[in-house]
Amino acid sequence: MRKIVALLLIFGLFVASYAQTAKYSNAFLSLGVGARGLAFSNSMVAISDDVTAAYWNPAGLGRMQQKLQLSAMHAEYFAGISKYDYAGAAYKIDSSFTVAFSYIRFGVDNIMNTTELIDNYGNIDYDRISYFSAADNAFLLSFAYNFKQVKGLSVGGNAKIIRRRIGDFAGAWGFGLDFGLQYVNKGWQVGVMLQDGTGTFNAWSYTLTDRVKEVFLQTGNEIPENSLEVTVPQLIMGGAKYVELGKGFNATFALNTDFTFDGRRDNILSTKYFTFNPHFGMEFAYKKIVALRAGIGNFQKETDFDNKTKVTCQINLGVGLNIKDIVAIDYAFTDIGDVSIALYSHIFSLRIGINSFSKLKKKKVTYIEN
Repeated sequence: MRKIVALLLIFGLFVASYAQTAKYSNAFLSLGVGARGLAFSNSMVAISDDVTAAYWNPAGLGRMQQKLQLSAMHAEYFAGISKYDYAGAAYKIDSSFTVAFSYIRFGVDNIMNTTELIDNYGNIDYDRISYFSAADNAFLLSFAYNFKQVKGLSVGGNAKIIRRRIGDFAGAWGFGLDFGLQYVNKGWQVGVMLQDGTGTFNAWSYTLTDRVKEVFLQTGNEIPENSLEVTVPQLIMGGAKYVELGKGFNATFALNTDFTFDGRRDNILSTKYFTFNPHFGMEFAYKKIVALRAGIGNFQKETDFDNKTKVTCQINLGVGLNIKDIVAIDYAFTDIGDVSIALYSHIFSLRIGINSFSKLKKKKVTYIEN
């Protein structure tokens, strides 16, 4: 296994030397999945322990409490123009191994194609308008392993397949790996996620007709060529504390820090070597039945018309309902009070758990209380 990982890392470094680094490549994969995680402002690397952990930190799949979990989410952005969908399934093979599959799509549908609007005689013919979709798709194959020698320690990984499509004009296939680790002890939780650990590579190809190329040239657009872009690794580190408040009440506090290495960004701390972006979330729950959540993140430096720089942030709220530990319904309301320039969204997600493992439940409580 170590040799395979080493070879993949060497291959990634070799290909990256010939690829074009794209700062916001595959940006749709940074949106998050599950309303609970979004209400936490994505502060999930240390506390994710259900089917959505395949996205946040695959090591967290090892702490899943059911034999099988299914999850789904739908969200819309920009007044419904963009649609964001997620579906996931996780299966616990035994007390040590868990596997999962996730699908993510972010797309804009029914885009008008007006490149054929004018016929060969210079006449405008609206019947020549066609429609296409621009969609980004990701398929995640995940696993997690719990160490029996070290109680509370788990590791995991993702193999990501990316399919991006812009109508019949362009498309890309991509591949990358993520690596994660979690450790839980006496209510303290620590998580580390190396996202795109080998670099995630997208190979773009274009199919443009002579008519489309002519329109591009007439409108001053550059004709694209087949290319290879790479998403460089991102390191996500986080810690959390679970607290029993008495009479069935409990609380969880989580803090994450994201480190990117693809150049300067408009974050709180940004250098030519790395950028630093913190985000914080908390949850107050009663007997795992109902929970209230809040989070703050997406800190950005913005320059106004007077060239004055100010720091904005995004505040999220959420609520969760767990019905007999079988069905969980979560809701998140993002960007409360329009503190940042991002628009708010109402997001719902559903999770279903089947065949609960009572022994695993007791084991997880032991991790927290001992």
